[in-house]
Amino acid sequence: MKCHICGGNLKSTRTDLPFKRDEKSIVIFKDLPIFQCENCQEYLIEDPVMEEVESIMAGVNPTAELEIVRYAA
Repeated sequence: MKCHICGGNLKSTRTDLPFKRDEKSIVIFKDLPIFQCENCQEYLIEDPVMEEVESIMAGVNPTAELEIVRYAA
């Protein structure tokens, strides 16, 4: 798979990424599977993974300012 930014190779890896739930709430996903460019570090999240992220975020405590979730699919 090629990077849509620079054309470099995308490598399957896992990383920790923050997602902003709303103006005052952030959810950090640990061990999220992504494809990351070996050249420019741009990353791609596959649709099924993103759907799971959205599902998990919908269940996060709405009053929490920061939540850390280990991704396990």
